[in-house]
Amino acid sequence: MALSSRWKILNKELGKWRNALAKAMDNYRSGQNRTNEMIQAQMWFGATGGGKKSFTHHECWEVVKYCKRFVIIPTGPEVVLNETPLHDSMTSDSPLDSLMSQDSSIEKEPRPIGRKAAKAKKAGNSSNQNSQFLEEIARQNGIRIEMEQKHQDHELALQAEYAREREYLRKKKWPRQIGKPWRWIQVICPLKQNNFGS
Repeated sequence: MALSSRWKILNKELGKWRNALAKAMDNYRSGQNRTNEMIQAQMWFGATGGGKKSFTHHECWEVVKYCKRFVIIPTGPEVVLNETPLHDSMTSDSPLDSLMSQDSSIEKEPRPIGRKAAKAKKAGNSSNQNSQFLEEIARQNGIRIEMEQKHQDHELALQAEYAREREYLRKKKWPRQIGKPWRWIQVICPLKQNNFGS
C-alpha cells in the first residue's frame, strides 16, 4: 500500500521533470553543456512544480528515463542538408516535401565575411581606430583640465570669501573684547579709589 501511494507521487513528479527536461533540451543553444541543461530544467520544474522548488529524485529518474513513458524524443530544429530540390516535380507524396514547404518561411542569413576580407577590414580600421582613440584621449584630457581649473577657481573664491569674513569679524569684535575683561574683573574685585597709597 505504501509503495503504490509513493509511486503515484513519484510518477507525477517524474512526468513534470520529463516535461521540464524536454523544454530545456528544446531550448538548447550552441556552447551549452549538460549542466546548463539541467539548471534550466530545474528552473522549468520550479516554475511548474506546484510548490516544490526543485526536483530531488534524480536516482529514480536514472532508473525510469529509458522507459517508454518517460523517453524524451528531441524535437529541436530539423537539419536541412540541401535546400534546393533534387527534381523539378511540384507534386510529390513525400512527407519531407510537405515539411519543407511548411518551413519555407525560414529567412536566409547573410554569409559571414571571409578571412581575407576580415583582415583587410581590420587593417583598414586599425589606423582609423588609433586616431579616434587618440582624439578621445585628447578630448578627455581637455575636459579634465577644464574641470580642475573650475575647481581651483572655486576654491580660490571660497578662500577669499573666508578671508574677508574673518577680517570683518576680527575688526568688529576686537574693540568689544578689550572692554569686557576689565568690566568682569571690576565686578569681581571692586577697586576703591583710596586704596592706592593709603
